[in-house]
Amino acid sequence: MATIGESLDKLRRHMQESDFLEGKGLSNEVNIRMFCYNAKDEMTVRRFIEQITADSSLTCRIVERNLYEVFLSLCEEQDIMDGILEMEEADGSDYLLEQLQMSFGVDEYIGKIQYDPHQKGDILMLTGVGDVFPFMRVHSLLEALQPHFDDIPILVMYPGTFDGNSLRLFNTLAPNSYYRAFNEI
Repeated sequence: MATIGESLDKLRRHMQESDFLEGKGLSNEVNIRMFCYNAKDEMTVRRFIEQITADSSLTCRIVERNLYEVFLSLCEEQDIMDGILEMEEADGSDYLLEQLQMSFGVDEYIGKIQYDPHQKGDILMLTGVGDVFPFMRVHSLLEALQPHFDDIPILVMYPGTFDGNSLRLFNTLAPNSYYRAFNEI
């Protein structure tokens, strides 16, 4: 079995191939790829993301969107950052989660993720999937993102497993059905 370093090196090479960028070999499915990794390798993956997003020698352009940073930005825009702790202390975590999920959903996330124009050779890389849980579940977001990013690949850096039918965050939580993506490595 490959080490995380070997898998990331393979991902770096594959991301620059025209088949990856054009979604060839996916049976006319949407070009959504999952790079699954063990959560214990999170710091190695973060370092890889830092390096690859800053690498000007790549033949592709990586547009990273950290979902946790998107979440924080949405909280700041609604001016609720200061009240989150008080709400959790007063009303509990379940109530806070319910209120945050009602405050903004996939459309608000898409508004922050979207950019124009998409260029040939772009890759939308979604990171922060584990950090944003349970406020946003990536399977719900991917369903909604498809029509907005049907011309470029979406690469999800996923701390868990994907068996082709369902996603399992941290490889411990209950799986969520999602079948439109492909395992990258």
